[in-house]
Amino acid sequence: MPRTAKIDRKTKETRIQATLNLDGTGVAGIETGIPFFDHMLEAFTLHAGFDLTLKADGDLQVDAHHTVEDTGIVLGQAADRALGDRKGIRRYAHFHAPLDEALARVVVDISGRPYLHYDSPIRYETRIGDHYQAGLTREFLRAFATHARLTLHVDLIRAEDPHHGTEAIYKAFARAMKEAVKIDGKQVPSTKGSL
Repeated sequence: MPRTAKIDRKTKETRIQATLNLDGTGVAGIETGIPFFDHMLEAFTLHAGFDLTLKADGDLQVDAHHTVEDTGIVLGQAADRALGDRKGIRRYAHFHAPLDEALARVVVDISGRPYLHYDSPIRYETRIGDHYQAGLTREFLRAFATHARLTLHVDLIRAEDPHHGTEAIYKAFARAMKEAVKIDGKQVPSTKGSL
């Protein structure tokens, strides 16, 4: 059974349409109006081995916050739906990703319990490109974790360049998700019998 989902979410601030395939090959078609964010989502898709098409129209005349956060909501909802009953998934995974001087660690538990721990030395308001602030990474991940119903621990261990640090986070998140969603059994990986 294919693990795919399609979400179409419209608010007064954004309209986001996404199709996600957890068993893809890393093919991305992404348009958010925020070039750096597109780059991060393309890296995420490639390194997770998912297929993702995403179109976001947001109120960028205000700022990028609504678009980035709402994209996290939509992708979290898509991941939750695509995971279905979660039978056979590995559930837990972690990954360290370097990018030159930057090093990020992400630990994921597809637990049914939304939680984000996020620690980064990069100041929230640091600009990367024209529209993206470094702190939006936290907002994206919080929205994703909440709506995918998973626990994330994200630590940017070190970084001098905000671009490198942010990209290391997205890549570590991708590789941890890739491992956590893999099927390697037949049961729901919980003593409760559900996640």
